[in-house]
This record gives sequence, C-alpha cells and structure tokens, in this order.
Amino acid sequence: MMKLSSFSSFAVSLFYEIMNIWNTTSDFILLGLFHHTEAHLFLFSMVLTIAFGSLMGNALMILLIHQDVRLHTPMYFLLSQLSLMDMMLISTIVPKMAADYLSGKKSISPAGCGLQIFFFITLEGSECFLLASMSYDRYVAVCHPLRYPVLMSWQLCLRMTVGSWSLGAADGLMQAAATLSFPFCGAHEINHFFCEAPTLVRLACADTFVFEYVMYICCVLMLLVPFSLILISYSLILAAVLQMHSREARKKAFATCSSHLSVVGLFYGAAIFIYMRPKSYRSANHDKIVSVFYTIFTPLLNPIIYSMRNSEVKGALRKCMGQCAALHHK
Repeated sequence: MMKLSSFSSFAVSLFYEIMNIWNTTSDFILLGLFHHTEAHLFLFSMVLTIAFGSLMGNALMILLIHQDVRLHTPMYFLLSQLSLMDMMLISTIVPKMAADYLSGKKSISPAGCGLQIFFFITLEGSECFLLASMSYDRYVAVCHPLRYPVLMSWQLCLRMTVGSWSLGAADGLMQAAATLSFPFCGAHEINHFFCEAPTLVRLACADTFVFEYVMYICCVLMLLVPFSLILISYSLILAAVLQMHSREARKKAFATCSSHLSVVGLFYGAAIFIYMRPKSYRSANHDKIVSVFYTIFTPLLNPIIYSMRNSEVKGALRKCMGQCAALHHK
C-alpha cells in the first residue's frame, strides 16, 4: 500500500509540474514542411493522399483480421496491433500539419506539443517492441511448429502486446515531461512539421547534455535491443529454412519472413537515423524528410507488404469482397 501511495503521489506531483510548465511557456511556431507554391501544393496533396490511403489500408487490415476466423491467431493479432499503431501515428501528425498549412496558423500550445511528443514516442516505442514480438512469433512458427500453441500461447501474446504499449507509454511520458521542462528562448520556432523531442531540445536555453545522454540511452534500449532480438530470431529462422527439404515450405517461409524484414528495415533504419546520429551530423531538412518517411510512408507500406505477400490475407480480402457483392445484389 505504501509503494502504491508513493507512486500515486509521484504521478500527481509530476502531472502538476508538467501543467505548470505548460502554463508558463508561450506557444511554439511550427515552420512546417511545405511552402505555398504550386510544387509544394502538389507534394502536400500527395502526402494527404498517402496518409488517407494508409488509414484506409490499416483499417481494412484490422477489419479483415477481426472478421475472418482463419486470421484469429497470435500472428495476426500482433499485426492488427501494428495497424492500430500506424493509424494512431498518422492521426497524431497529419491533421495538425494539414490544418496549419491550409489555415496559415502555425502555432501550437505547449500542451499540444507535449501531447504530440507523448503519443509519437509512445507509438514509435511500442512498435519497436511489437516488431520484436512478431519476430519471436515467426521464429516459433518456423523453427518449432509443433510446439507453437505452447511457446506462443494467447496469454503470452497478450502479455507481449500489453508490455509493448506500456514500455512505449512510459518512454513517451518521460520524454515529453523532460523536453518541456527546459526554458526556451528566441522566437520559439520549431523547424519541423510536428513536435519532435530532438528538434525541440535545440531551442532550449539551458544545458541539455544530461538529457541528450539519457535520451541516447533510451534509444539504445528502445531501438537496438529489440532490433538485436529481431536479427537473432531471423538468423535462426534462416538457418532452419535452409535445412527444409520441401521447396514449397521454404518458399512460404521466405515469403513471410522477407515481408517482416522489409517492415523492420524501413522502420528501424529511419528511427536510428533520426535518434542515434551524433548532434554535429544533424540537419533540420534531413530530419524532416526522414520523419515524413517513417511517419507517413511506412504506415502505408505495412498493409501493402503484409497483404501482397500473404495468401491468407488475400483470401480473407476475396471472401470479404464476395460477401459485400452478395449483399449488394440482395
């Protein structure tokens, strides 16, 4: 009881401290990604189209997994969580960016900035651990198929999912609170299209060495540790696949695992580029371009990769389309 009480008091005091910081800090200005030119208007339209397609694609994946009984397995449950994270990520970034560009009002309150950092870090961190969980699922399915119901039980699947969300949320809360605890000077202009911790820290008037060092350690834990587990899992999978005698089994295993590795490579490559580069090599324009890639483009690629390379998902889609056609005729 004492531990619970002390934790509750710490959470309450942290909440009031964050609210006090937000109330005493003036609004930030997001410089955005596009200018009001014909070329940038075209690019803006493309980004909106891609974001909308990503939302529809991930929503369709969740619907198919929920509706088709054949997809009620731990693997597809984890995939539905990945689609949910991608939908939330786009909803956190794109609406504000679009509203700022169309209205010309580029200000964002400290509370809004803190919420963007919290949700962004939460979703990115959760996806790191979720991809590691998915790699373990594939390792068990390929290397120990007969023991799959035991080694990858629903109970373990739910624990890994809850753990992924919890670790991501803890990191998001700490980074949002720590980033906005600094005093900011100048015009409060953020050379980005959303509030991202590394970009916001550059505006701080105080020494941020300790925070950047801690953030680097967090990045090692949130990025490199899951990434190492993923590499180990797929190394073991590759060794097992090469020993398979059935050509069809090898082909199916390679197809499934290559799609997973494509998602992992795109996601981790961009995240490591943003968060683990030395400060002297950072460029605001490069950061914005890479951020567009893994906040808008990658969520679109996930459902495409998993649907085009997966016969079970394509079968569920054909079944769903057949049911919709039957209802239309009726």
